[in-house]
This record gives sequence, C-alpha cells and structure tokens, in this order.
Amino acid sequence: MIQTSDRGWKKIGRWLPGVLISAAALFALSRVVQWQDLVAAFKSANPLFLLAYLAITVISYMVRGIAWQTILGKPVTWKQAFFGVCEGYFINDILPFKLGEFARSIYVGRLSGLGTMRTFSSVVIERAFDVSIAAILVLITLPLVVEASWVKSVAMVALIAVLAALVLLYFLTRHQQKVIAWLENATQKRNFLRYKVVPQIEKLMQGFGMLTNPSQFLLSFLWIAATWAIWVSAYYLTILQITPAAPFWWGIFACSIIGLGVALPSAPAGVGVFEASMVAALALLGLNSSSVLAYALLVHFSQVVLAVLLGVWGLAREKQSLSSLISRSGEQTSSSLPQG
Repeated sequence: MIQTSDRGWKKIGRWLPGVLISAAALFALSRVVQWQDLVAAFKSANPLFLLAYLAITVISYMVRGIAWQTILGKPVTWKQAFFGVCEGYFINDILPFKLGEFARSIYVGRLSGLGTMRTFSSVVIERAFDVSIAAILVLITLPLVVEASWVKSVAMVALIAVLAALVLLYFLTRHQQKVIAWLENATQKRNFLRYKVVPQIEKLMQGFGMLTNPSQFLLSFLWIAATWAIWVSAYYLTILQITPAAPFWWGIFACSIIGLGVALPSAPAGVGVFEASMVAALALLGLNSSSVLAYALLVHFSQVVLAVLLGVWGLAREKQSLSSLISRSGEQTSSSLPQG
C-alpha cells in the first residue's frame, strides 16, 4: 500500500508543475477577456479560414518530417519521420510532461532500427533549433514592439543557453571516444553504470554526430527554419481574420512568442499556455484580447484534432498500440537513461 501511494504521489508530482502553469495561464486569461466579445468573435469566424489553417498545418508537418529525417540521416524514411512527428504531437496533446518527444523517439527508433536513445538525441537537436529560431525572431521583431522590452531578456537568455548547449554537445561529440573511455574508467567498480548506463550515453552521443557534419547541420537547420516560415504564415493568416490590415511581421512576432511559450511545462496539449502566449503577443500589438482568444481556441482545437487523427493513423498503419507506446514513454521519464 505504501509503495502504491508513493507511486501515486510521484505521478501527481510530475503532473503538478505543468497543471499549475496552465491553471495560472487560464486564470490570467479570465481576467482580461470580455466574454460577450469572445462569443461574438466565435460567431464571426470563417469556416474557410479553418480549412486553410488545417491545410497549412498539414504542410508544416510534412516539412517537419523532412527536417527530422535530415537530422536522423539515411536509415530513416520520410514516412517514418512524418508519422513520428505526428505521434509526438498526438501524445503531447493527451499526456503532460512532453511525453510525445519520448513517444516519437520510441516509434521511429523501432521502425528504423536506430534505437530510442540515438533517435531521442535528434529530438534534442531539433528542439534546440526551435528555441534558437524563436529567440532570433523575437530579437528581430522586438524593436518594432517598444512595449515588450522585457521579452528581450527572455529571448537573449534562451538563445545564449541553446547556443552554449550546442557548442558543448559539439565538443563532447567531437571527442566522443575519449569521453566514453573516461566514463568506462570512472565506472569500473559499478557494473550497473558501466554496462547499462554508459552504453546508453554512447548511443545518445552517436545521435549528436550530425553536429560535426557541417552540411547536414546546415541543411537540417534550413528545413527547421522552413517549418517556422510555414508556421509564421499560419499565424499571420489568423491575425488577418482579426485585423485585415496587419503587417506581416506581426505573424513573425506572434509565432516566436508562442514558440517560446509552449516550450514551458503545461497540462496536456499546452492548454492555457498556448492561448495565453498568443493573447499576450497580440495584446502587445494592440489587438482585442477577447477576439484573439477566440481564434487561439479555434486554431488550437483544430491542431489537436488533426494531431489525434494523424497520430491514430500512424499507429494503425504500423500495427502499434497506443497503450504500449504510452507505457514505454512513461518509463522514459522515470529513468534519465531509457533502454533502446
């Protein structure tokens, strides 16, 4: 009974930070939104806009698949990478703690034969590219939003942290054999660490190998940047529904703020955090918070539905079960070094 209780509290502990952040975001939204305006904005939404938004989102998933395939290398096909991306979004939408990142690593790691750890290292690189691009876009558009000077500090810290991490990973990967030899020597008297943990670290570092390949690194970054260009277009289209005269850079600014916002821990599907990020970004540009929230809810809901449909399709075509994928993803978060 005590062990069961402890496990229950651990699960609550994992959920709690994200739930609290989402709850705080929802509370903040409730304080700035006029419900009559929210309902009016919902009623005025154009169904054709939602169809166009969904089409753009599907294209972004397809390009994201190319980007991830480029990071992973030849053993992975585009279809595997594409459906892996879909599985990641799907699991993130139904479970907390960014479990989708582990889920897609398991999904593609099995299909390609690369294994979970090597595949997961590519996800780390992909997310590092995401944060760096979001920070760069914020810094580019920030001079046009004088009221948002506080965002500059957040963007600078995020960009510096990501660049520092990439440089560190580059040098560790460049000297991979020396690092592994040192770890094996340091764990000689600890069999579990030497024979279970160190091999997993070695697989992880093998996945970082693309950092030492300039052409693969640049091509991967360009495909990730292409995904962001598509996302910017989607958010700009959304903004045009609220104010048709909006300049294009508003879409860039909104996309970058949302990108940084959803990187935070949150409840499943980024509930509250996505909406609060979009409302905050566009409120700085002078748009009505109620109208922005209405469209944020519409596009977020459409994203979730699309991710679920594509995620279920991906599992069905590979004859994998959702329960098994979720179970293995949960195991990854209970151990810093998953098997694979």
